[in-house]
Amino acid sequence: MAKGDKKNEWKEFFWNPRTREFCGRTASSWGLIFLFYLAFYIFLAGMFILTMYVMLLTLDDNKPTYQDRLATPGLMIRPKGEEMEIIYAKENTESWDTHVQALNSFLSPYNDSVQEQKNYACKPDQYFKQEDSDSVKNNPKRSCQFRRSILEDCSGLTDRYYGYDEGKPCIIIKLNRVIGMLPGKDGQAPSISCAPKIDDTDKMGEVAYFPRNGTFNLMYFPYYGKKAQVNYSQPLVAIKFLNITLNTEINVECKIIANNIPNLNERDKFAGRVSFKLRINSRN
Repeated sequence: MAKGDKKNEWKEFFWNPRTREFCGRTASSWGLIFLFYLAFYIFLAGMFILTMYVMLLTLDDNKPTYQDRLATPGLMIRPKGEEMEIIYAKENTESWDTHVQALNSFLSPYNDSVQEQKNYACKPDQYFKQEDSDSVKNNPKRSCQFRRSILEDCSGLTDRYYGYDEGKPCIIIKLNRVIGMLPGKDGQAPSISCAPKIDDTDKMGEVAYFPRNGTFNLMYFPYYGKKAQVNYSQPLVAIKFLNITLNTEINVECKIIANNIPNLNERDKFAGRVSFKLRINSRN
């Protein structure tokens, strides 16, 4: 076949003036195809919208329908420093001022006046359950007060430097939120226990816990979710290092102690515990 014949065939394929066909189809044929696909995709879009609508009807804005319940919640510290390291020089104000500012910022929502204004004075040592009544939703749910003054020496109220200027720093520990978790049974409140790693047993020294015994009072549980409990304040535990060895890096591990929460999971080394490095340098 000649080259010109092939060229004419391609031209006629795109547009044949005799049959008035474009790419092998007439205008009416193309119109029917367009209408078919238009109707098909409108149907698919309608099915998708209907499916999403039905699914949304089953969801509760205040409570997740499904959740992966964590067997053991994680812990976090404040200030956390870089890579969970808190290193500073006692005589150098600039080296620890960022830690003090971080604690001030973190604790500002816990100011007594703020808590008394927004939250409820709950009865301690028992779960504060606020269940729904059949189809009547008990929302928004109240939250218990956690006043900053509960942290005493680590509240920043009596000592605005949180002990950092004296080489007796405060570290605040919070328990990650888990909806519906009841961390403790038979009335035993969960608590925090901190200890040095094996190689640092003689270096950490004595520590003080605030609140006393390092407990998370049961009245702060269960947690019902961010939307259901908009004013929820996570309970905190502060630890104060009273006579730590200076000029020495110390590896500290804090664990949650509860009779229904395991804290020894080799597959997840962050479950129920947190580790950090602490070093206080001094010229003395």
